[in-house]
Amino acid sequence: MKSISIGLLGLGTVGTGVVKIIKNHQDQLMHQVGCPVEIKKILVQNVHKKRPVEIDPNILTSNADDILFDQDIDVVIEVMGGINATKDYLITALRQGKHVVTANKDLMALHGSELLTVASEYGCDLFYEASVGGGIPILRGLVDGLASDRITQLMGIVNGTTNYILTKMTNEGRSYDEVLKEAQELGFAEADPTSDVEGLDAARKMTILATLGFSMHIDLDDVQVRGISNVTEEDIKYGKKLGYTMKLIGYAHREGEKVEVSVAPTFLSNNHPLASVQNEYNAVYVYGEAVGETMFYGPGAGSLPTASAVVSDLVAVIKNLRIGVNGKSAVTPQYPKRLKEDSEKYSKYFLRIHVQDEVGVFAEITTIFAKHGVSFEEILQLPIKKNETSEIVLVTHQASLTSYEQILQELHDLQAVKEVKSTYRVVRK
Repeated sequence: MKSISIGLLGLGTVGTGVVKIIKNHQDQLMHQVGCPVEIKKILVQNVHKKRPVEIDPNILTSNADDILFDQDIDVVIEVMGGINATKDYLITALRQGKHVVTANKDLMALHGSELLTVASEYGCDLFYEASVGGGIPILRGLVDGLASDRITQLMGIVNGTTNYILTKMTNEGRSYDEVLKEAQELGFAEADPTSDVEGLDAARKMTILATLGFSMHIDLDDVQVRGISNVTEEDIKYGKKLGYTMKLIGYAHREGEKVEVSVAPTFLSNNHPLASVQNEYNAVYVYGEAVGETMFYGPGAGSLPTASAVVSDLVAVIKNLRIGVNGKSAVTPQYPKRLKEDSEKYSKYFLRIHVQDEVGVFAEITTIFAKHGVSFEEILQLPIKKNETSEIVLVTHQASLTSYEQILQELHDLQAVKEVKSTYRVVRK
């Protein structure tokens, strides 16, 4: 079989890793696919820039058309990022009969359905394993490994930046602002960390996971999102007292024909497998009706881990080429989208409030919870020396989101409540 020619869009962190793997693992790739694999062209912004990997300067180009319309290029690998211009590039590549591998979670979360439709129309493969979880083979695990199962729940730590920050806050008792600054200095967080710390990056990944796991087209707007920027050392300290660990959790749950998808800082019981996932590592916990519980764990980012997933997709494309089944792997969602109402979303909740230190105040609070049929699993009450204030920490039993939001509003309106300091979802093993 003739060699397979690759056009690479982007030569940043991941692109450099792709070049290294294809170059250094050529013998293994030959064994896997039965032919040489070569990178013919690489799209970069500056062809004269010094690179951390040895590259023949003749294969560098700043013109995307040199890749998109080169009939000798079989596969386009996209690791440049971006959305609108990148989407146009990939649609052009697919219409030119080129197979596509991408690591672009933003693009796939927003336009994945359209791109997959174009790929199917033109008989091309479009694989995107590296878009979620870096080097963790979670997408192929859902699509192939668990293909015969019915997935009912996905829970994931799918953003390494926030997991690093929360790990440091938990283990070292430091503030959010202090740890964020350190993460930026170490390169774990961007100069503008908003997408990570406010949960948008995780929401995009959960959009992809939920769409594949539930075989239902989920849009980014369907995901309820809350980030970690308001998490305090005090919250984490009280969670520890009660046996919980704070994580930013992507959560997708199917019950009957309806689903919910969210991203939020969550207290996990210390015996939950996700509670032990630390620093920049990612993990996705999958519940299936047949398999029960499984967990996919590993590095969620980085040059070589992410590039490993990209090249694994490339191998899948080439194997499909050899047996002539390209463009047949995309499966359209089986079920129409049906989302849960807030009254159908149930969880336990952690609540921390400051109240006047007076007789009868706790009775007023419990009356509000009782009115909505919500009871307590755990209670802590601690005096605060200044201003004759007490701090009450509660963990509820299961409550609907509708009921809980009504309770919060009534607590805000209660004269004896000085401040609702914080509230988080709680998940026990």
